[in-house]
Amino acid sequence: MVIQMSGGNDGLNTVVPYRNDDYYSMRPNIAIPKSDILSLTDELGLNPALKSFKDLYGQGFLSIINNVGYPNPDRSHFRSMDIWQTASDSDKYVSDGWIGRYLDAQCSDCKSYYAIEVDDTLSRAMKSELHKGMAVSNPNQLYADSQRKLFRDVSADYTPSANRDNPLDYLYKTQAETLSSADYIHSRFKTYQSTTDYPKGEFGRNLKTIAELIISGMETKVYYVSIGSFDTHTGQKGRQENLFGQLSDGLAAFVKDLKQNDCFKDTLVMTFSEFGRRVKENGSNGTDHGTANNMFLIGGSLAKPGIYNPPANLADLDQGDLKYQIDFRSVYATVLNRWLKADDAKILGNKYDYLGMI
Repeated sequence: MVIQMSGGNDGLNTVVPYRNDDYYSMRPNIAIPKSDILSLTDELGLNPALKSFKDLYGQGFLSIINNVGYPNPDRSHFRSMDIWQTASDSDKYVSDGWIGRYLDAQCSDCKSYYAIEVDDTLSRAMKSELHKGMAVSNPNQLYADSQRKLFRDVSADYTPSANRDNPLDYLYKTQAETLSSADYIHSRFKTYQSTTDYPKGEFGRNLKTIAELIISGMETKVYYVSIGSFDTHTGQKGRQENLFGQLSDGLAAFVKDLKQNDCFKDTLVMTFSEFGRRVKENGSNGTDHGTANNMFLIGGSLAKPGIYNPPANLADLDQGDLKYQIDFRSVYATVLNRWLKADDAKILGNKYDYLGMI
């Protein structure tokens, strides 16, 4: 499962270098007090709102990757998100997403439900030339909509044209695939209804939906969900901690649900955000767009849990920004190769170093 932390999460107030004097001197108003931090090591700790992450860390189910980014970073939300979702270089424009290309590489007849985004719209990460995932916010509603007589009649009455480039053929093929997928998802989804107490709100509901789909035995390989916005130019501490509370509580329920149904060992969760924030706070008790950031991997079968690599050197910045150490595509390559058993070089268009967490 991929969790997109939209808006550019501040990694320094997420995994906090609480022994670093530079951190406190550059953030006199928004730094997390040492007494509040959930310590992991003698140097690093977690934001106090990430209580379940502390528990996961202690149980060996969490890996933290510091200073993740890419060369020549872009600070635009839209462009940087495109880069992360397509796994492209910052000077190249690519239309298809890395998960969509994963579907293209894996099979010629992949079903759209092999990758599901729990939302009303489909992110670029899930689209590609041959295949795309499905956007499903409510499986029951999807099924109810698919049963409308108009949709069924149109699909039943349509005859493909002799013109292979006829755009109508594509539209009707997409509709037929959607109706078939709706039937399949409904047949699986109704087999398990969670009794775990998920937090109220959209993110909690979405995680519950994903857990129910996983536990019901869906063939889906990738789930995708978003939470945000982490664009904390003003009043950062309150907003970030509120979002972290949703993230932490939601994942605590999600992991509990999977564990109770013996599915956690077969599940991997990866978080990302399109960029980090500037090291120095701004004049509005917030932070502005930055560069490198941290990523989390959560799972019951991690090969190397814990803190994967050293934190950023706050005394060695690039014009006030963190210097990246790990290319985010190395994380993707590791997940594709080690977890999804896919040809990462073919999907990413290049060979990247594998990391040892999986």
